[in-house]
Amino acid sequence: MNAKEVARKVIEKQDLFILDVRNESDFADWKIEGESIDYFNIPYFELLDGVEEIMDKIPTDKEILVVCAKEGSSMMIAEMLADEGLAVSYLEGGMKTWSEHLEPVKIGDLKDGGELYQFVRLGKGCLSYMVVSNGEAAIIDATRMADIYVDFAKGIGATITHIFDTHLHADHISGGRTITEATGGTYWLPPKDAEEVVFDYAAIEGGNDVVIGNSTINIHALYSPGHTNGSTSFVIDEQYLLTGDILFIDSIGRPDLAGMAEDWVGDLRESLYTRYKELSAELIVLPAHFMIIDELNDDGSVSEKLGTLFEKNHGLNIEDEETFRKMVTENLPPQPNAYQEIRETNMGKTNPEDEKQREMEIGPNRCAVR
Repeated sequence: MNAKEVARKVIEKQDLFILDVRNESDFADWKIEGESIDYFNIPYFELLDGVEEIMDKIPTDKEILVVCAKEGSSMMIAEMLADEGLAVSYLEGGMKTWSEHLEPVKIGDLKDGGELYQFVRLGKGCLSYMVVSNGEAAIIDATRMADIYVDFAKGIGATITHIFDTHLHADHISGGRTITEATGGTYWLPPKDAEEVVFDYAAIEGGNDVVIGNSTINIHALYSPGHTNGSTSFVIDEQYLLTGDILFIDSIGRPDLAGMAEDWVGDLRESLYTRYKELSAELIVLPAHFMIIDELNDDGSVSEKLGTLFEKNHGLNIEDEETFRKMVTENLPPQPNAYQEIRETNMGKTNPEDEKQREMEIGPNRCAVR
């Protein structure tokens, strides 16, 4: 079973039983999640002598998928289960492939004939975007799987002309430069996050408008620091608010990935409680990450009205500033895997081989305050 097939089962809430044969610590840290997924975890080396001891743990009324890190171990265990008479699949490419799968979802039509797509990276919680208008496309917060965006744009007859990152990412490697090299488009970064980058870029700052196509679909930049010093949100077509890692559906961004939590928590509050408060409550929030599978809508997208988030998101409802500061700084999750290496890669200071980049990104995203 390939990653796309698993993704459809997750989105469509189909029953699936996963036998995860990775180490217990790896399973506890990161796994395939879904509303209708059940799990059993046992390291594959405990099954080298046979699977008889776990047969009572495997249901006979659900589709069975065996999962490991890279495929080999799950293939072996799946064959053992098949020899016992079970209909069973293994995940092609393992969790490495699951981490890299992007599921495109159309968010909606824009006012002058354009379209907005969200690319959902279920295995990592990353969300990226493509704005399309009159044969041109802009990419926002692309992952390193650049070919997926380039091929998708070609498939819908669009040319990628602009590539944006809302901030310097620390949990995943940006595909911005790779897409720029492949398409000749303009790569935009907030200059306050780009002081150490070693490549050319266009500076995107609060108040900038970049028009896509020949229509009036403007990408309006809104300076919104707090997750990073340069974090910038985008208002698209006066309908959508791309919040980067400042605001999520169920949480808010963390301010500490550059070691500046105490300094940046005030900026975070001002962005959320002042700058965003001035915006229309009808804007649809589209973040750069989701934290839990429950944030997915029925079509697999991740979105919610800004007004609804001001009502329901706990991080937006702490009146006392000192209480807010304490809540943020005392509820920071562990740092993302290899986050400093990822930052340096996104600055252009290092250029790891593909396999090293995969290893750097393994695990869940940790961009939110818990």
